[in-house]
Formats: sequence, structure tokens, C-alpha cells
Amino acid sequence: MNRPEHQIPILDLSAEIEALWDELNAATQRVLRSGRFILGPEVEAFEREVAEYLGVKHAIGVNSGTDALVIGLRALGVGPGDEVITTPFTFFATAEAISLVGATPVFVDIDPNTFTIDRGLIEEKITPRTRAILPVHLYGQAADMDSILGLAEKYGLKVLEDVAQAFGGEYKGRKLGTIGHAGAFSFFPSKNLGAYGDGGLIATDDDRVAETARMLRAHGARRKYHNEMLGYNSRLDALQAAILRVKLRYVDGWNEARRKAACTYNELLKDVPGVVTPYEAPYAKHVYHQYTVRILDGKRDEVQRRLTEAGIGTMVYYPVPVHRLPVYAPVRYALPEVERASREVASLPIYPGLTEEKMVYVASELKRCF
Repeated sequence: MNRPEHQIPILDLSAEIEALWDELNAATQRVLRSGRFILGPEVEAFEREVAEYLGVKHAIGVNSGTDALVIGLRALGVGPGDEVITTPFTFFATAEAISLVGATPVFVDIDPNTFTIDRGLIEEKITPRTRAILPVHLYGQAADMDSILGLAEKYGLKVLEDVAQAFGGEYKGRKLGTIGHAGAFSFFPSKNLGAYGDGGLIATDDDRVAETARMLRAHGARRKYHNEMLGYNSRLDALQAAILRVKLRYVDGWNEARRKAACTYNELLKDVPGVVTPYEAPYAKHVYHQYTVRILDGKRDEVQRRLTEAGIGTMVYYPVPVHRLPVYAPVRYALPEVERASREVASLPIYPGLTEEKMVYVASELKRCF
């Protein structure tokens, strides 16, 4: 098959930006003319709109997804001496946030089908020091929240959802990030709802958690110069909020385009030996932040190299599990499914403007590798 005229990156935002250019331009000019660049009415409007979209009482805009995790944990009462159960098959920030608040991450293996935390292995990790569970909705796929919430209720634990990769995803009809005690979102540009810079959000129905989060993002103060606790400088800026307000109106359509692209890939790749296509759990509405396949028989790195030579962008999320990174390596865990996944997974190009022609080319080149 002939190669498409241009290379196929793992993500291409150019079509999105071009389509929204007039709206984005109007939004940014509105902010510039207002002279209000930190918090203010633009951020407040975005918080109201995203809270309505999610179906949650409170949405608190912060500087990044990492800050959303840190502030979310602290607002839930997690601190020094506590333990937080999570997965090491995630971006480093998940565990980093736990450590930054003085707590200890306790890692649990993953379900090999969903790549999310294995619900059946959580309870054995609970100790008197356990304060919270931090599930990650990885690649746009929901973790099994009923089981997690059941354990949290049984042992008096808090649940903070890491929704960095799953904005708009659902669990049994409920938006992810609204099921636990709080949800932490990232608006990094590559996300399903991405800003054009850093940004994050904490969602919660708990008034106390929301109030604490708002204080923590502004140096621990309810009002300026009246600081009540040690906090952070972690405020969502107005330009990013204005951009996110524009994009929020389109995110459901974009997510459906991702789901349609995933279905196309699934059909194209269903008979390729050595390739395992993504699994969508029956309780989930997967939003395919990444379309991640398994490449079996130790061939992942060679396949990735050959796809690169064919002009196809791929990424490995994640080649080194968090528990194997130097900062956590002294703590020894036997987590076979996480380690197997790190050797096998590869993410293929997926974004709303990806054409069927390009997906056919990606699939044909992947087949050629076998």
C-alpha cells in the first residue's frame, strides 16, 4: 500500500485548531481585553460549565493534573505516615503526588485486560496505615469502581480517581471523576480535553473537600493575605480556561470519533497474529485517550522500530513501571502483569481527525511486521 502523503504522528492537533480558530481567537482576545489573567470570571465560568458537564457540585481549576492529585489527596486528609493504594502502571505523577504529601504509595498489580488496578488484589494490601485508594482510569478505560468503593466503605478509606487520561469517560453511566470522593483531571494538551498549556481540575461533591482544595490552590488562604495553612501557587489561568470553555462543547463529539476510530482499528487488526487489540469492559464507556495494543512474543520494540521507519508514530505507555523507577526501586514488588504489559504495550495514532485511509495504512504496516 502507498504511504499517505504525510507521516502519521501519534497525535495531531492541527485540524482541531484550524476548525476552532475563530472561536479560539475570540476567546483569547476576550481574556486579553479583560486584563484578568489569573482565576477571575473566565475560570469561574469554566468551573461552572465543567461541573455541569460532569454532574458534580464542585469543580476547582488548578495549575496541572499533578497539582490536582497533590491537592486532592491533601483535601481528602492524606498526609505523612499514611499509605495510599494505587497502580504502578501509570504516569509517574500518580505515585509522585502520594509521596509529595508525605504518604507512601502501595502498589498493586493490574488486570491484564483493562490495564487498570486489579480489584481482587487490593484488600490484601490494606493495613492500619492505609488512608486512601487511588485508581487510575488508564488509556480512557474505567477502573472497576464498585469494588473499589465497596472496600473503601468497609475500611473507612477515601477514593481519589486519577482521570488524567479519561475526560468524558463513564462507569455504568456516570462520568469518571465523580464516583469516588474526588477526581483529579489533567488538561495537558494531548488529553481528550486539552488546554494549550498546563491545567488541571479537582471535582467533588464534598463541600469541605472543595473548600480545602480552593484554599490549597491559593497558598492556603480563603482570602488574600489571610493564610490558614501551607498551600500552593496552583491557579488555573484565564487564557487556558477560555480555551477549555471552547473545547468543552466539542469533547463528546471528539470522544465519539475516538471510539469510532478504535472500532475501525479493531476490525482491521482482529486477525493479526501476535497483536491483541484493546478490551472495553462491559461497565465502561472507553474514550480511547490512547489506542493501546499488545505486541506478543517479545516483538514490541522491533515492531515499533519498523512502524517508525514507515512514518507511523507510536508510543509506549509505559516502558518502565513506576515501582521499577530508581526513586521507588528499593521497595521490591512482584507485579507480573504490570511488568509483562510494560514489555508488550504500544499505542497507535488516534485522534478525532484521523482518517480511515491513515488507519488502513497503519494496520497494513503493522500486519507486514508479522
